Amino acid sequence: MPFNPETDLRIERRFQAAPDRIWRCLTEPALIEAWFAPRPVVTRDVSLDLRPGGSFRSVMDVPGHGEMPGHGCVLEVVPGRRLVWTDLMRGGWHPNDGSFGFTAVMEVLPDGAGSLYRANALHRTAAQKAEHEKMGFHEGWGAAADQLGELALTL
Repeated sequence: MPFNPETDLRIERRFQAAPDRIWRCLTEPALIEAWFAPRPVVTRDVSLDLRPGGSFRSVMDVPGHGEMPGHGCVLEVVPGRRLVWTDLMRGGWHPNDGSFGFTAVMEVLPDGAGSLYRANALHRTAAQKAEHEKMGFHEGWGAAADQLGELALTL
């Protein structure tokens, strides 16, 4: 996937867990709830219709900010390898009012006995990328990725 450093953010992690375990964590709602946001944020009520145009919903309970519902749209699914979704739309390809406005590309690649996990956040503008960085993208998505790797080892 082409990476544009002007508008895109990326984290990568090498995990000991096999790709199929990482994939389960990316696509099974109960497992998503266990890793998707950095602690102490709680992710709950996750639903994922794993097909292009499918809905991806969650609610995050953020200390000091309350309940933050999210609704996105799945754009691409390559089983065991790649999941792409956006908050620019909700399920069924409908425009999403009030979205932050990014697309997430999550990839799982075999890496020896483990996996390489790569998550990209694609933004419309450099200013939007900078805002996401300032909000703590690397710390937040990095902590969530570490939780993902820990969870996958327990499967």
